[in-house]
Amino acid sequence: MFDIGFWEMLIVGVVALIVVGPKDLPRMFRTVGNYMGKARHMARQFQRTMDDAAREADLQEVRDAASMVKKAADPLKSATNAAQDYAKSFADDVAKSATPTDAPANTTEPAVQTPSKPAASADGAQS
Repeated sequence: MFDIGFWEMLIVGVVALIVVGPKDLPRMFRTVGNYMGKARHMARQFQRTMDDAAREADLQEVRDAASMVKKAADPLKSATNAAQDYAKSFADDVAKSATPTDAPANTTEPAVQTPSKPAASADGAQS
């Protein structure tokens, strides 16, 4: 993380031992460790908060776009429904006008009769 090598840490330790003293050195390292842990925790929490805010902003943009599409589709849907209703009523009107209302009662054409086959006799011979 800080790219500190072994020799650099050894020098910092020796200077801390001289400045702080051997008695208070463990307590100082514990205190520094606690502060470092708190700082890391706060950094993680801040990062999570920023990620959540970014995710929420993206979701809000998607919701806004979806509502705009829905608003744009509503007039189109109502126009389509109106056109379908008009087409259905037009088809019904055409169907009503196409059916004959005055059918002729008497026809002058003679009925066509089909010739019947001669009946077969009981012995299977035709007459």
